[in-house]
Amino acid sequence: MSSAGVTPSFVLSGPSGTLLADGVATGFSEVAAAQHALRTGAAPVVLGALPFDLDRPAALHRPGAVRRGAGLPDWPDTAPPAILHRETLPAGAVHRERVAEAVRRLRAPGSPLDKVVLARALRLTADAAWDPRAVLRRLAGADPAATVYLADLSPAGPEYTDRVLVGASPELLVARVGDTVVCQPFAGSAPRSADPTTDAANAAGLAASQKNRHEHALVVEVMRAALDPLCADLEIAAEPELHGTDALWHLSTPIRGRLRSPDTTALDLALTLHPTPAVGGVPTDLAAELITELEGDRGFYAGAVGWCDAHGDGRWVVSIRCAVLAADRLSALAHAGGGIVAESDPDDEVDETTTKFRTILTGLGAT
Repeated sequence: MSSAGVTPSFVLSGPSGTLLADGVATGFSEVAAAQHALRTGAAPVVLGALPFDLDRPAALHRPGAVRRGAGLPDWPDTAPPAILHRETLPAGAVHRERVAEAVRRLRAPGSPLDKVVLARALRLTADAAWDPRAVLRRLAGADPAATVYLADLSPAGPEYTDRVLVGASPELLVARVGDTVVCQPFAGSAPRSADPTTDAANAAGLAASQKNRHEHALVVEVMRAALDPLCADLEIAAEPELHGTDALWHLSTPIRGRLRSPDTTALDLALTLHPTPAVGGVPTDLAAELITELEGDRGFYAGAVGWCDAHGDGRWVVSIRCAVLAADRLSALAHAGGGIVAESDPDDEVDETTTKFRTILTGLGAT
């Protein structure tokens, strides 16, 4: 599906199929320009990555060529490089204090905040270059139910030239086929275990956890409010489901709707829903302000990766369990976060980010 030895400009591959693109024919750092290209027929498809902060440049493009298939191409299974150095940004103690500060804000009398998601980063340096295609193969092998993705970030500007975002998302932000809209938000998690008894106990504990159910309910309600004006029919499961990944159990809720207008595209829907409270918080604006205050700019972590065609159909996943590979592929910056509510324990939240790093570390061969 892609030329041997050449990294594609975009990959989205999961149980629903694979879309792969080669070459950046036209880059769009402004979402409005990408939307215009779709609506005027200048681009049959636009794909790439949205940043967490939509005021920052996007990394969208019209590709030179697009191919679809059932799975990833038979790329070389290149061995991962050895890790020379790893650095957590910030250190666990600093992240714990950030979480504690967020909990203080959430518990303050009359606080308008209900939830905020805080993340930290992990920088890895290797003795040789990573092959992004091999990273995707390892991610897909570790969790076949996930959607693995790659996006060339060059359209976002000189800071991102030749950098790529790679990851394996368990979370569908939105898919549109005709007038049908499907979402599957995630929120609330517990670690997997190699011991079946412990693993089952962790899953049962998550399903019964009032803290996690509260966190999850906030996400579902915000998505309901965003989709209701756009959908004539909206079906939302009454109870969250348990969803297992390679590293974590999650609570998830299937959502299905029927669009009121055929003019609402998959990209429009992604922009309406992003950032969900699963990666931002409630209320959205206040949570984003606190994230910027405590973390700074997240870049493309906790944004969205996907595609939209000129018919309005498309598919977008939340860009979590991911890393940005440097232009020389010798360093990687990964992120992991967790939802903070008033009931959160700072020590548990530090442990949760550590667990969430497992997925991308597997892909990088750095476990």
